[in-house]
Amino acid sequence: MSAVSESQPRQDRRLQQDTIRLGERTVYLNPFLYWRRFDANTDRWLREPGQLPEEQIALNRRRFYPELDWDHLSPADQRLRDGAVEMFLKSLELVTTFNPELSSGHLLEVERKMVITKKRAFERWVERALQRREREGLRQRRRFRLEQEGRAWSEWLALGTTRRALVPIVVAMVLAGFAGWWMGVSAQRCSTTPTTAAPLRSGPSAAL
Repeated sequence: MSAVSESQPRQDRRLQQDTIRLGERTVYLNPFLYWRRFDANTDRWLREPGQLPEEQIALNRRRFYPELDWDHLSPADQRLRDGAVEMFLKSLELVTTFNPELSSGHLLEVERKMVITKKRAFERWVERALQRREREGLRQRRRFRLEQEGRAWSEWLALGTTRRALVPIVVAMVLAGFAGWWMGVSAQRCSTTPTTAAPLRSGPSAAL
């Protein structure tokens, strides 16, 4: 009972961070809480970074990150923050789409609370998405390299000059293997040949 009672306040606090009350209406700040209304294209559009134009993201950088000096960010940090800006823009577009009755004042209030409560969550989401993309890109590059190497070997083996060069090598390997087998068999036969026992001597000296 204590575990249930402790988890309930945490869930309530999390739900309060993910929602905002505007009059009688509750608006979700977390875009993934609208997932039941998504089609496949909307889901892919939301989950994959890089769906919005770079110019649109650049124009909205200081809107969501007024405290940052973008000129001094490392490329990795800039890519992460740009992805978070993209998540802000996508989330606000979803809020507008699924709550068309909201006024401009309501949308401004939604944006303000979203910047306060969702910034770190969006950054973590973008970081994981970029890591997944990097792993997938690495797997694709490895697969492409293996396919290229396989095609190169197939094309090389298909050449007439390659086949003519390989025939003597294969024959030499077969002959070497046969010779080794024959020498092994011969050595085994020699080791199993019985030796002739020395004849017993008779006479008085044999008794000594």
